[in-house]
Amino acid sequence: MTILLLGSGGREHALAWKMLQSPLCSTLFVAPGNAGTAAIATNIAINPNNFDEVKDFVLNQNISMVVVGPEDPLVLGIYDFFKNDSQLCSIPVIGPSQLGAQLEGSKEFAKEFLVKHNIPTAAYDSFTKETVENGCKFFETLSPPYVLKADGLAAGKGVLIIQDLAEAQTELRNMLVHEKFGNASSKVVIEEFLDGIELSCFVLTDGKNYKVLPTAKDYKRIGEGDTGLNTGGMGAVSPVPFADALLLEKIENRIVKPTIQGLQKDGIEYKGFVFIGLINVKGEPMVIEYNVRMGDPETEVVMPRIKSDLVALFQAVANQSLDTIELEIDTRSATTIMMVSGGYPEDYDKGFEITGISQVEDSIVFHAGTKMENDKVVTNGGRVLAITSYGNDFQEAIKKSYQNIDKLHFDKMYFRKDIGFDLF
Repeated sequence: MTILLLGSGGREHALAWKMLQSPLCSTLFVAPGNAGTAAIATNIAINPNNFDEVKDFVLNQNISMVVVGPEDPLVLGIYDFFKNDSQLCSIPVIGPSQLGAQLEGSKEFAKEFLVKHNIPTAAYDSFTKETVENGCKFFETLSPPYVLKADGLAAGKGVLIIQDLAEAQTELRNMLVHEKFGNASSKVVIEEFLDGIELSCFVLTDGKNYKVLPTAKDYKRIGEGDTGLNTGGMGAVSPVPFADALLLEKIENRIVKPTIQGLQKDGIEYKGFVFIGLINVKGEPMVIEYNVRMGDPETEVVMPRIKSDLVALFQAVANQSLDTIELEIDTRSATTIMMVSGGYPEDYDKGFEITGISQVEDSIVFHAGTKMENDKVVTNGGRVLAITSYGNDFQEAIKKSYQNIDKLHFDKMYFRKDIGFDLF
């Protein structure tokens, strides 16, 4: 079949790499894609958020399935756009409905869903510009550190964790009154801080049935020792070494099952990935957040560990027959290290030539912020390349990734040298 994949990051390159292993996929288009997807599929210069452009392309190319990588088109309602269009309604979209996408599009919606369905999460309240001073007083009922979350999408940067009460109050005013994150912080959720170690659980659901995919742990901070600003992710490890059988059982029974059942009870159409951000608090899993697509860079370690045919899984999602498919997982560990532009996640330069990709051995190079320019691969984003490796354990896999990073170069290149450091 001919498939259209929407997106341009490392997540989309990893999805494309996996989908092209399927005999069911004869042609793959990626919109807009990057230099990595251009090498294995056909990139199309279409904005995934321009649904009319997407429609024209889908009809002109006889697309059989649309797979949505990033969150923006989902929150904007691409699933509903297809469903409600007589020319498109027979073409499956892998991703939730616009209402389902509110699990990521609105932190408040997600918290209300969690509380309604008795899924363990942190205590919280939400505030607007009109109630900002109430929010400042709410901090006084909590113990530091204080957690502030922009309600809307803020490209993975809308969460602040602050130790000082006065600073937290100032930042709340910055978010609500001074629009620090634009419209995304027109409402802010304040949560109690949960002390533990984080991990990510990924679920693929057809709305009735589900498959739990491999767990992963990513590293959000730019600096070593988990210091500095939050980024979209500097590396990831799968499986999570501390996620033993007991913890995984608790996650499935207390979080995954009630999440899928809650979607059904609330009449929310959902055919796609559920990314559950978790924290392990003294052996008890609690939900930090939902995302409605695969994580990045976690996709770059989860997809390589899935041995089953991904396109067949997507077909089963579309047909609501996911219960008939066996999910086979590679028992090896996978790790990925993200190479980023100097200055990221703040200002950075683009357009630097990347060398050494052809010299990489025994690792997979997933492109994130890259493009082709004059027959050369150049940097085109903050996060540039993800170097993924297999190993009998995560230490072996990490070692391979770092050995191959030594072969790569672009001006002002930066990467963390301590991915997985907290797991040794």
